[in-house]
Amino acid sequence: MKKHTAFLMMLTVPMAGHGAAIDMDTPKTITAPKIEYDVKSETIQTSGKTEIVNTSGQRLTLTDSYLSKTGDSISGQDIELWLGHHVYVTAETIDRDGDRTVAHDAMFTACDGCDCFGNAWEITTSKFVHNSQTRMMQFYNPVFWAYGLPVMWFPFYEMPDPSVKYKSGLLMPDFESTNNMGTQFNLPVYLSFSDMHDMTLRLSYLTQENPLFHAEHRLNTRHGQFRTTGSFTHNRDGENRWHIFNDDVIELGEYARATVYLERASDKTYLQKYGFYGEQPYLDSGARVELFGQSSYAVADMHVFQELRSTSHFYSTPSGDILPNIRGVYQTRPFFHETYATFSGDILGISGSETSNQRMIGMVSVTSPWTLPWGNRLTANVGARYDLYNFSNTEMVGGENFSGVKARFLPSGYVEWGLPLLKTGTTWSQVIEPRARLTMMQHTDDAQFALNTDSAGTFLSDTTLFSDNRFAGLDVWENGTFADYGVRWAAFGDNNQNVEIFLGQSYDFTDNFADEMATDLNSGFHDGLSDYVGRVAYNNGGWLDVAARFRFAQTDMNLRHMETSAHIGTSKNFINIGHIYSAQFIDAQTMGNDIHEAVIGAGIQLTERWGLRWNGIYNLTDEHFQRHSGGVFYTHPCYYFSVEYRRDNAIKDDYVGTTTFQFRFGMSIDGQKY
Repeated sequence: MKKHTAFLMMLTVPMAGHGAAIDMDTPKTITAPKIEYDVKSETIQTSGKTEIVNTSGQRLTLTDSYLSKTGDSISGQDIELWLGHHVYVTAETIDRDGDRTVAHDAMFTACDGCDCFGNAWEITTSKFVHNSQTRMMQFYNPVFWAYGLPVMWFPFYEMPDPSVKYKSGLLMPDFESTNNMGTQFNLPVYLSFSDMHDMTLRLSYLTQENPLFHAEHRLNTRHGQFRTTGSFTHNRDGENRWHIFNDDVIELGEYARATVYLERASDKTYLQKYGFYGEQPYLDSGARVELFGQSSYAVADMHVFQELRSTSHFYSTPSGDILPNIRGVYQTRPFFHETYATFSGDILGISGSETSNQRMIGMVSVTSPWTLPWGNRLTANVGARYDLYNFSNTEMVGGENFSGVKARFLPSGYVEWGLPLLKTGTTWSQVIEPRARLTMMQHTDDAQFALNTDSAGTFLSDTTLFSDNRFAGLDVWENGTFADYGVRWAAFGDNNQNVEIFLGQSYDFTDNFADEMATDLNSGFHDGLSDYVGRVAYNNGGWLDVAARFRFAQTDMNLRHMETSAHIGTSKNFINIGHIYSAQFIDAQTMGNDIHEAVIGAGIQLTERWGLRWNGIYNLTDEHFQRHSGGVFYTHPCYYFSVEYRRDNAIKDDYVGTTTFQFRFGMSIDGQKY
């Protein structure tokens, strides 16, 4: 073990004597009651208990030792070797010849001194061999001990030494148990091809289903990062079920980047049934090329979707594949007094079942921000865009399908005013800022809009106010003149405390273009005054962080929407509370089922090493948990384990919610987990 036992004998002064200490140029130190140096053979012999320390702090003690000049030969008795903070080896005798170190009647542990009542684990062996070239440790007739009790015996065992970061071999298995596929035993195999390239294969044996094969491939290059995961099973019903996810990022130079992404599954419920589901509503595959400039940006991408939901809201479902999607933005340097122009272009093509449409959009705007006397801030913007659409059997806002070409010219502009007022005190600083924006937009014909291309309607919130486009995409046009106004108050304390309150509203001077979308009662927008929106947040700079976003009806101040979150405690002992409420109207007179759910999480650190974690999502409307999970976690300097459960109450097609229990165990050697 070159790192651990090779000591270069570059002596500054050859010497021999009792109680002497010899310091090497590197430096390394040998301390012994008696040290003898043979000038002719350039070897060292010590008598009595000898201590050798190298520059990394690793320490070796032995009795009556012999060392060659280069350290390629060493021998001694009553060996004690500290390889790391908790890594410790003892042996009756030790001999080193070149790259090979052999110890007899040895004990190895990576848990030395972790517990006052003994080592958590150790391995005793009749023969211990370490090869400094391969950096592998071999144990002959090893016995695994836990807290002084023999647990397991093997005729032979091999493992990498603590200096090895990556080594191919079996990883620690884990167990799961589900109520619809029985007990699942996962055996992972790690393959290391280089420091930048590795792979993990996992075979899962299930008692009530056929085996599952899973693979994860990782590759880092000088200019790219490649990640691929996939799984496959041939189930007992004779079906081939699988998934593959891929995400590759390639740097094409300082100003360009390419991304290739693939998400595909054999069916809608496979990911959820086998534990690969991340709540994604659909899978997105495609590619992207991005170009960066000092004041410009361009992106070209394509998307192919796979729907995972059994049913979905019409306006939020991708209605076909997107090819191409190209967008570029260029911002000029200031013409005068921070006034600048922005040029952008957009090309989009969507193809679906027996329908397609393509669009080309060109936009230009000039923005001029000004700081006026007494702290007033004024921003003026004027812009225009030209749209060209080609529809093929595309459903329009009015409900009819249309084929043909439509074009529109859309001028717009806005003026925004703000006045931040600052007041400083000895412990708190306060800011109050009224803000208003008047936006004027060209009124257009309702029927020229496609019902579902890139726009998913709009939802009034505190983040929607003062935005250039209140709708999710570019197809739906605001249509007319409206005003946004609100006021924000914030205070900042000396101890990182801060509090914020915002309240605002929007007013439409003209009727919105389509009742089906713009004046949806659930959106919060209406002809004339909108609902009131706002947010409240407080952080005490330590153990408390709370925030709430809300919307009240402008007619009767009834609560229409509320999102709250709170973190109470530290990173180890905490309670997380989240809540979302949204009133749902079917029509002006009829209320539907409200969206009403709570997210709760908690963590308790029982001791320095024992901890509990739990979180869940509870549907208050239907009065049941959507899902919840929790577990017991134990972290020891030398090992760790956890027992967790997950309960999913979702019902979708052939999938019925499951309960899963999982047990994990792993070992740590000098801080590295295995």
